[in-house]
Amino acid sequence: MRLPAGAAPVACVDIGGTKVAISIVNQQGIQGRLVEPTVKEGAPDALAQQVLRMLDASCAIAQVRRDNIAAVGVASCGPFVLNQGCIELAAPNICGGLAGAARGLPNSWTSAVLEAPLRSAFAKVRIENDGIAALEAERRWGALQGLRHCAYVTWSTGIGVGLCVDGRPLHGKSGNAGHAGHMFVSDNDDALCGCGNIGDLEALVAGNAMPRRFSALGYADAAGLLQAARTGDALAGQLVDELCRIMGRALYNLVVTLDLQRISMGGSVFWHHRDHLLPRLQAQINGRLPALTAGVEVVPAGLGDRVGDYAALALVM
Repeated sequence: MRLPAGAAPVACVDIGGTKVAISIVNQQGIQGRLVEPTVKEGAPDALAQQVLRMLDASCAIAQVRRDNIAAVGVASCGPFVLNQGCIELAAPNICGGLAGAARGLPNSWTSAVLEAPLRSAFAKVRIENDGIAALEAERRWGALQGLRHCAYVTWSTGIGVGLCVDGRPLHGKSGNAGHAGHMFVSDNDDALCGCGNIGDLEALVAGNAMPRRFSALGYADAAGLLQAARTGDALAGQLVDELCRIMGRALYNLVVTLDLQRISMGGSVFWHHRDHLLPRLQAQINGRLPALTAGVEVVPAGLGDRVGDYAALALVM
C-alpha cells in the first residue's frame, strides 16, 4: 500500500493486548515497521510513552521527520473511556485494576492514558477500536468489499468485533460498539475475564484464556492446544470443538441480531488454524433460522495477518 504522489506520510499504530506495531506509510509504501510487547508496567501513561518512543524510532528508520507526519491512525483494543474528552483504554488484557490481582497483570491501572499525549505531539490523531478499524480496512481492501451489512471479528489475545449495518460502521456512545467479546453465551462460574466478568466469551475462548483454563490438562498455550487438536489428540479435539461451539454461538448471535451478510475473521488464534476452525464456526450458523442465516458466510480476513497494519491505515486514508 502506497500513498499517492505528493501526499504527506502518515503513521499507523496497532495496539493489542500482546503487542504494539507501528509503521510509517509514504509514497514508497509501508516503512519502518516496529513491533514490541505491549507495556503493562509503570505509570498509567506508560503505554502512551511507549507509542511515542516507537513512533520516533519508526520515523528515524523511514527517514521521515516527526513534524512531517500528516496524521496518526491508532487501532486499539478497548473498551475506551473518556477523560476530559480524550480516550483512555479500559482494556482487560492491559489494565490489571479491572479484575484485580487474580488476573495476574503487573499493574493496578483501571485505564491506560492514550490520546492526550499523542495529541500533544501530533496535529491530527484518530483513534478507533481495533475491530472497527479492521472492519473499515476489510471493507476497503479486503473480504468485505461492496457489503453494507457485515462484521469483522478478531480471535486473538482477546475477542474484538467491528460492525457495519446499512453501510454505516457502528460506533456507540464512546466508540465501544462491537465489544461482543464480553457477551455471555454459555454458563461458566470460574473463567475470569480481565474486565472482571466471569464466564463471558473472551474469558472462555480468547488466546490468553486457553492456558488459564487448560494448562492443568497439559496444554500450556493456545497454539499447543490447537496444534494437538489438529494432529488427532482426542481431548484437545473435544476442547477445541467446544471453543468453536461457544465462538460460533456468538457469531450466530451477531448474524441474527444485525441481519448480516458476511463475517470476516482474523487474529492470531484464528489465522494460524483457520482451516481447522472455520468449518466448525460455520457449522454453528448453517441451518439455524435460515430466514436470517441462509447464505451468510464466515470467511478469512482478506488482508490476512496484516489486517492490523491496514486497520490503522484505513483511519487516515
